[in-house]
Amino acid sequence: MFKTLKNIAVLSAVALFGSVAVAKPVVMKFSHVVAIDTPKGQMGVKLKQLVDERLKGKIDLQVYPNAQLFGDNKVLEAILLGDVQLAAPSLSKFSKYTQKLQVYDLPFLFKDMQAVDKFQKSATGQSLLNSMESKGLIGVGYLHNGLKQFTANSPLRVPADAKNKKFRIMSSDVLVEQFKALDAIPLKKPFSEVFTLLQTKAVDGQENTYSNIYSKKFFEVQPYLTESNHGLLDYMVVTSKEFWYGLDADTRKILKQAIDEAVAYGNSVAFNSEQTYKQNILNSGKTQIYVLSDSERQQWVEKMKPVWKKFESQIGADIIQDAVNSNN
Repeated sequence: MFKTLKNIAVLSAVALFGSVAVAKPVVMKFSHVVAIDTPKGQMGVKLKQLVDERLKGKIDLQVYPNAQLFGDNKVLEAILLGDVQLAAPSLSKFSKYTQKLQVYDLPFLFKDMQAVDKFQKSATGQSLLNSMESKGLIGVGYLHNGLKQFTANSPLRVPADAKNKKFRIMSSDVLVEQFKALDAIPLKKPFSEVFTLLQTKAVDGQENTYSNIYSKKFFEVQPYLTESNHGLLDYMVVTSKEFWYGLDADTRKILKQAIDEAVAYGNSVAFNSEQTYKQNILNSGKTQIYVLSDSERQQWVEKMKPVWKKFESQIGADIIQDAVNSNN
């Protein structure tokens, strides 16, 4: 009898402590503001697939597109508060935490996406991922969207065409100066409001990549698009220092590999889909696409290049020079 009771007690203890030892997966919310069929949206889909495969039972990744949880203006605060654990805001959103990332907003700095890649993979580009660690944020990758184009209610061929026009911009002091250099009026507004602003003609135009112009249907309410390739719209995949180092080393390593693979996939989508989005916009018949001639583009370059000098002391002349060197 005693032996039986002893066995029951042992089994009960095993059951009890076994249940305690089974930890619930860590919830990891990934909040972003764009549609699923964009490069960032596809990166999120791929990341969830990889995390579900490799970290099942350890991490429960939940992806929230289309600003379902937070807009880009609030998501970094939400990360620091622990309300979300992963985001990929545009690089211009980080100016509150570091001024160095403003390098990516400088107009006409990179000639093409190959130059962007070269810079981001360089020692300088990688060091910028850690430029906000003292503020509690850690960059874990760069995600491409592409180069920006102008859309407007009237044609934009030379800089004078932008004079006195209102343009929606992301929250970026560099972009404010970019449009001021054109004698235009920049208005900082959330991405989620852009379509309505354009539809109601509260603004005259905006700048964005082909993927965002198409997926968010901006082309339906803007009759003119100028292919200028004047600026970069990239994102930084970011998490909090507290969350990142709160994971055990093995989980963190597997998660970083998954993020790297998902980012590479998203970047390939961005690269391959650019012409598809452009063609879809052309096929709609709702927007005319105007490609700047070399001489026209040079007028825009000369008008906006002085913006570089204005931000040299904030960004660092060495960082700007390294970015310029990436074009070679």
